[in-house]
Amino acid sequence: MATSSFFVVLAATAFLCNAAPLDHKSHGETDSKCPLMVKVLDAVNGIPAGKVAIKIHRQAQDKSWQLIASSVTDDTGEVHDLIPEADFTKGMYKVELDTKSYWKPMGVSPFHEVAEVVFQANNAGHRHYTLAVLLSPFSYTTTAVVSKVHE
Repeated sequence: MATSSFFVVLAATAFLCNAAPLDHKSHGETDSKCPLMVKVLDAVNGIPAGKVAIKIHRQAQDKSWQLIASSVTDDTGEVHDLIPEADFTKGMYKVELDTKSYWKPMGVSPFHEVAEVVFQANNAGHRHYTLAVLLSPFSYTTTAVVSKVHE
């Protein structure tokens, strides 16, 4: 059963990633200076999840979370330029997505109010991170692409 579910999620992710082609020229130009990009996909409707509020937090020395950036996904379900290159230092980060506000206009009452992804960044040298989130009202799944900075 778990294997079947994995393949369904994998197929849906592959399908949805191709559902909204990007203007690759502007996308590439933005990403070369964008250390953290988030893409959110709606698994129920098979579309990019636009208008999802996103907050980025960095963990402080005392283990508290400090809000460092916030934005909203565009019509392609993406948000770029969340944090400047110089400010994306080594540390623990939390990406918080306001899923309740996304589902509410559709008349759906989701199980979770927010989806959180916590990860260690730049512990093996400076990298760029693309975080993909697949949402449904009762679950979410994430994957990340971590790449070296473009020279």
